[in-house]
Amino acid sequence: MKNMSEINRSDKLVTSDGTTKDLMRSDPCSRAWVEVDSKAIENNSRILKDFIGQDCLLMAVVKADGYGHGAETVAKAALLGGADRLGVATLEEGIELRKAGLDCQILVLGNLINSEQLFSSLKWDLIPTISSIREAIICNNLGERNDRKFVIHLKVDTGMTRLGFDCNQVQEMFSKIDSLENISLAGIYSHLAIADKDLDKKTEQLINPSFTEIQLTTFEEVLKNIHTSNKYLCRHLANSAGTLSDSRLHFDMVRVGLSLYGYFPINNFKSDLNLKPALKVKARITLVRNVEKGVGVGYGHCFKTQRKSKLAVAAIGYADGVSRALSGKISASIGGVLVPQVGAIAMDQMVFDITEKSDIKAGQVLTLLGTDGETFISPHEWSDLSGSIPWEVLCSFRNRLPRVVT
Repeated sequence: MKNMSEINRSDKLVTSDGTTKDLMRSDPCSRAWVEVDSKAIENNSRILKDFIGQDCLLMAVVKADGYGHGAETVAKAALLGGADRLGVATLEEGIELRKAGLDCQILVLGNLINSEQLFSSLKWDLIPTISSIREAIICNNLGERNDRKFVIHLKVDTGMTRLGFDCNQVQEMFSKIDSLENISLAGIYSHLAIADKDLDKKTEQLINPSFTEIQLTTFEEVLKNIHTSNKYLCRHLANSAGTLSDSRLHFDMVRVGLSLYGYFPINNFKSDLNLKPALKVKARITLVRNVEKGVGVGYGHCFKTQRKSKLAVAAIGYADGVSRALSGKISASIGGVLVPQVGAIAMDQMVFDITEKSDIKAGQVLTLLGTDGETFISPHEWSDLSGSIPWEVLCSFRNRLPRVVT
């Protein structure tokens, strides 16, 4: 018998149907995986671009590895669908997109605070967000040393109380930064804090008066008070909720994240936009077993069978991004039929009660999120059940889940 050190890495397995498989290559769909429909993202991008109109730019927000979908896949699909620019959260995310060959404008939405980070931003042709005069001066000095204009966007805090210049300082700071010789001030923006909360679920319109209205008024006041001859200054404010709810929030560009991936900012949002969810989370059943009534299942035996039951073990758990808080609350679909998850979700496995669908066998595939036939399981459902938000659900899927692009 060969030991592992003696196995030839070109060893092949010939299956019963004559198919040859490389034993040394892992099948991404052997355990659990995320399927990403790149055509859905491309189509969502096209729909959103048509919705905002050709006079408004569409920034596809692909931070957090494209909300768990894979940043490079999402970025390329969104640009094919008509997106004009990309938004990321970190310097590293922007660099990865540049290494992937993407050459459109990329805005880093997070704060870069030292000369090393800002030099990397300049080197990779990334646009930093500037929230203080200190970083603006660093950018100006770097531009001078490298004999080029450093392109930046300024951020204004209109009520998020996070990044951005204080509104009372903007006029003075804008004038100083706009006068720096090695700076190219290309944009000014702010961020909506509760636009999704300000939506009326019956009308899908902003509730008046609302905090979003206050932010809009504040941003308009800032724009009115700054003095610049730069007619190319890009003004932007809206996220997905702002984009879909009120055209007054569009300005020169919108920054769309959640809706690019096929979801609306609130559950049961009624819209004529035919956005299609692009993500499915799937797992393969590794064992099917029959148990008696009164048998405890999983850690803590928080679930005990109420009858003779047939159970299926799936090879996915909280280490893959399925929150343990969802234990005993969710269902998965197999062939369009929902089967309930039972017991505690473990690190690598979870159990489903398939008593009502007893023909299920080991090796079959469960859909935990996404569309399976006529059945659709939304991240909104998971977030409602776990006290989270759909953004967190999508961003939770770990790198050990392979991304399979369809």
